[in-house]
Amino acid sequence: MASNVDPAVQQATEEFRKKFQALRTEIHKAIVGHTEIVDGVLTALFTGGHVLIEGVPGLGKTYLIRTLAEAVDLQFSRIQFTPDLMPADIIGTTIISEDPASGRRSFEFQNGPLFAQIVLADEINRATPKTQSAMLEAMQEHSVTVGGTRHVLQEPFFVMATQNPIEQEGTYPLPEAQLDRFMFKLVVNYSSKDELKEILDRTTTGHKPNIQAVMTGKEIIGTQNLVRRVVMAPHVQDYAIRVAMASHPGGPYAVDATNRYVRWGVSPRASQTLALGAKLHALLDGRFNTAFSDVHKVFLPAMRHRVLLNFEGEAEGVSVDDVLREILDKTPTMAEAAA
Repeated sequence: MASNVDPAVQQATEEFRKKFQALRTEIHKAIVGHTEIVDGVLTALFTGGHVLIEGVPGLGKTYLIRTLAEAVDLQFSRIQFTPDLMPADIIGTTIISEDPASGRRSFEFQNGPLFAQIVLADEINRATPKTQSAMLEAMQEHSVTVGGTRHVLQEPFFVMATQNPIEQEGTYPLPEAQLDRFMFKLVVNYSSKDELKEILDRTTTGHKPNIQAVMTGKEIIGTQNLVRRVVMAPHVQDYAIRVAMASHPGGPYAVDATNRYVRWGVSPRASQTLALGAKLHALLDGRFNTAFSDVHKVFLPAMRHRVLLNFEGEAEGVSVDDVLREILDKTPTMAEAAA
């Protein structure tokens, strides 16, 4: 870390690194493997973003967020999304209440399960688009509006949604506007043989992990503020902008795969995500300035849900990740571009 950094900031950074490792350790008491998924969830939490996790049922997606809720001292709520779920079931509703003493009636807003600090939106794509979109204001503004009255949610506010692959029965694609509000999309794959053995040893022998709370909401908010103080040098920022703009077909930085297979590229939120994610990884590495490698670490989860393939890409079986890897391979850093 640079010597000209405020000693108080250096101390705060070291304390955060220790807390991050402690939190990771607590989660891995329950979760076997999936280190990239755990780190991605924690990155979003400490930068003020939200996470979408995709995978077939039974891979531990719900268990992960429950474990995280136990490891931080925050109010937790779980919403099971189903086709008959209505927006009011999530946000809450206004009811008529009567004062027993005076008999006077008045309207009173009753909070829904969205009024928590960690919200698990389980199998979010099994609900209809109308219900899915009820999450939009909460995720962006950290508030909900009912009957013309704005209700502010308690900070920190973190949504982790799980979704089943859209090829499965009974799923609805998430609207692009809602996908863009997730900082990361993380893909959970099957466990390896050794990991599956460890899972069986833990879950079929009466073993129950003892998860301890290692962070408070106040500490998480402090970390979110600390991340934003990390320096992003102009040449690293320029690179983050160019790799994001490389997803725009016909744009000045588009690569061959973009022009051939992409219908829509990313919004400015993608560049914001790359910057914040890179800053957090710099802190974890003991640095107070970002590097190109920090951008690389968050590129795929930050971009994959924001790029929409065209008909040719879908027909040829090209994945969004394939296009993104070509963008990384063919977009030079400023030093490379000047060479």
